[in-house]
Amino acid sequence: MFADLALAGLLLAGAAAAPAAAPADADTADANGPADDILVQGRRDEAVAATKTATPLIEVPQPITVVTDDVFLAQGAINISDTVRYTAGVNSDSFGRDSRADSFKIRGLDALQFRDGMRDVFSYWATIPSDPYNFSRVEVVRGPASVLFGQGSLGGLVNVVSKTPLLENSADIALVAGSFDRKEVLADLNGVVGGNLGVRLVARARDADTYIAHTPDDRVMLAPSLTWRPGARTEITLLGLYQRDHGGSTTNFLPVIGTFIDNPGNPPLDRYLFVGKPGWDRYDGRLLQGGGSLTQRFGDDVTLSLKARYIDSTLQYNTHYPDSYSNPRDPYTPGGNGRRIGLYAYGLDGRMNVFSTDNNLRVRFNTGAAVEHVLLAGIDYSWNAVKKRQAVGYQEVDLYDLDRDAILTPNPGGARGREAQRQLGIYAQDQIRFWDRVSVVLGARRDRVTTSGTPRRVDTATTFRAGIIGEIGAGVSPFFSYTESFLPIAGTTTAGAPFRPQMGHQFETGVKWQPDHATLVTLTGFRIKDTNRPIPDPANPLGQIQAGEVTSQGVELEATRTLPGDYDLSLSYGFNDVSGGGLTDFTARHIASAWAAKTFTQGSTALRLGAGVRYLGRQVSSNAVWTLVTPGRAMADALVEVTEGRWRATLNATNLFDKRTYASCLARGDCFMTAPRNVMASIGYHF
Repeated sequence: MFADLALAGLLLAGAAAAPAAAPADADTADANGPADDILVQGRRDEAVAATKTATPLIEVPQPITVVTDDVFLAQGAINISDTVRYTAGVNSDSFGRDSRADSFKIRGLDALQFRDGMRDVFSYWATIPSDPYNFSRVEVVRGPASVLFGQGSLGGLVNVVSKTPLLENSADIALVAGSFDRKEVLADLNGVVGGNLGVRLVARARDADTYIAHTPDDRVMLAPSLTWRPGARTEITLLGLYQRDHGGSTTNFLPVIGTFIDNPGNPPLDRYLFVGKPGWDRYDGRLLQGGGSLTQRFGDDVTLSLKARYIDSTLQYNTHYPDSYSNPRDPYTPGGNGRRIGLYAYGLDGRMNVFSTDNNLRVRFNTGAAVEHVLLAGIDYSWNAVKKRQAVGYQEVDLYDLDRDAILTPNPGGARGREAQRQLGIYAQDQIRFWDRVSVVLGARRDRVTTSGTPRRVDTATTFRAGIIGEIGAGVSPFFSYTESFLPIAGTTTAGAPFRPQMGHQFETGVKWQPDHATLVTLTGFRIKDTNRPIPDPANPLGQIQAGEVTSQGVELEATRTLPGDYDLSLSYGFNDVSGGGLTDFTARHIASAWAAKTFTQGSTALRLGAGVRYLGRQVSSNAVWTLVTPGRAMADALVEVTEGRWRATLNATNLFDKRTYASCLARGDCFMTAPRNVMASIGYHF
């Protein structure tokens, strides 16, 4: 790892001597639109994810949240989950800070992560998390989104947008130090060659520990990119990524008894107890990505967009966790004085390979003086293969006095198990604008998904969307929409029949208010119904039947006001009621947040102050054994930033008051902690 850090340091030092990267708020992102539809990174009033076109949010009949990098970095984001924690209806903290993977619950249902409009992660424990510093913005689409993006997306999706080159010479370099012995160097370098060729390098080198002993958080990330504009109507962008992580798991799966509930005769367990073996427990991975896009405009009304990406990811995951599940109310061994418990050892070697491509043609035309159309027709294809070797060990240990030298360390061996899937989708969408006041969106998609295995499965689905939004005056725009989704499921029922795809649909109505371009308020009510969910077979506890239905319904309010370089405010509240069979536990009914930042300027000196609070209501988890209620919690974050000329000094604090409480406790038998206070100080220079 130290060799990687040294190599990255040399690369950054060499790159810093060359022309390099612009400030984040100058990034452009709409490669699909005509020359006058450039989307500026600093704005929050347009998005691409919801429609695959650069459409003002006020014209989309669906709630969309756009979080720019200057906002989520100011909020102290360490991972992608952190970038959306101030977004309405999103819980990205279900297991505290999970250093292994980013996860999101949108409207109480699991959500997928996309990168530049194409799915990014296809399997847990086969890849490492993405780095938020490599992205100019994050877009959150709430509600089913299969019509444009294919399988999955029952509750919504999170789309991260890569930083791409700017046609200017500039650079941002920063040194960071923080809690848990964090040390890192960041660079965002941009240069221009010959007036039409832009190059960019985004990089991070980090050496850090975490709040869990023997669990590092080291990373080297290099993301080069190139954009060539040979003419006014042609743009070619190439993107690369190398990332290597040396880490571990900050989720320790401690038993409810001994943490959330007292263990008679024994003291409380350390809530951040490391239960593994130093030097063996790890979450180490290497990620390579390469891709590109071509945008060709034919006149002002026809645009062809082609995109492709290849991912090669390897992972070594070794971990230990207590057996809290065999008897969750009393997980300790009889006769062991409430101290001895089963301990699982799990070792995995994984590899993931993914090829994705998304290609579409956009045509603008009118069918009358007051009726404008943006017709989008496209085809996308993805192939992914995941290979894993696994090993499991089991022993009894004294959880209150671990003999780490005696802990088992099984090593994965034998042939790798392999899962592969191919998806081909054809989609069409018509965005119709009447009298420059009313917008209608109609879309349809046909998918074919082939999953390898025994038996080999072929699933097909047709999904639809329709929505309308219109301004009635004073910036007020009511909307209504209907959207659908589907999700193929691996496995078979107790009777041996392959599972049918899980289907979902949503009705939503609400109102958006945009009195000016800096302000957007969205109030919405929704109802999602999810069918064909696998649930336990009443006649066979080891099997499953496909009869589960889940309903998620609620109300969300989100308000943002952004004046770049001066003022930033976001408020959000979500009420979510999830019911039905086959649920995932611990859905909070109430989620709320508020963030505000203000810049004060005097001559060449600027002072930026920010503060936020996040609230997650109580969570209920139940099964046939018992019901557990995790109390609600509120946590605060803060920012102080001083800019003097080209220099910038920043101090971030998350969980400012060091509230060490439970992220969730599950009826299955285990608990997860929120991350303690984390403070990061940085000093940066802009060329």
